[in-house]
Amino acid sequence: AVGREDALAAVRKRGRALRFLPPELQADREVVLEAVRQYGGALEYAAAEIRADREAVLEAVRQDGVALAFAAAELRSDREVVLE
Repeated sequence: AVGREDALAAVRKRGRALRFLPPELQADREVVLEAVRQYGGALEYAAAEIRADREAVLEAVRQDGVALAFAAAELRSDREVVLE
């Protein structure tokens, strides 16, 4: 099993690694934040509750605007998020 520290190290190097982590780590806010800072598109692999987390979505969209497509619907219509 992948430990949390190993997961953090992996996503800091390559945000896409979030895709291969177990669901409990895809739902770990800190792990997801690190992943989307490195690769915004990693938001696609985050748990639904994090795709609805405004800060996580803003971080992802700042890194790559395409990440907006993976945000929860209510954030896709949030003016600040969209303008980011």
